Amino acid sequence: QVQLVESGGGLVQAGGSLRVSCTASGISFSINVMGWYRQAPGKQRELVADITSGGRANYADSVKGRFTVSRDNAKNTVYLQMNSLKPEDTAVYYCHAITWRDYWGQGTQVTVSS
Repeated sequence: QVQLVESGGGLVQAGGSLRVSCTASGISFSINVMGWYRQAPGKQRELVADITSGGRANYADSVKGRFTVSRDNAKNTVYLQMNSLKPEDTAVYYCHAITWRDYWGQGTQVTVSS
């Protein structure tokens, strides 16, 4: 059974930092891309950042310079280090993995208070 298990969300004040992690299990194929999407109330889910198995990272303009995505291929784990958090970063953050199909995690809440 395929699972993407996220951890590390929570409540932080504006300007603070959080790191979220996601570990994939039960996936038999190589994971080409792992990353993070987020969805705020009343808004569409949007890409935050992703990273290929070769280490090429891609970021939404709104998080460039503040967030860093990384992964450990041996552990099928992707991380998102979030610094200088803003209230507009408040959302449910979803882990995403692509093999020959897409997989999604259940989501972890990140709340940034002003």
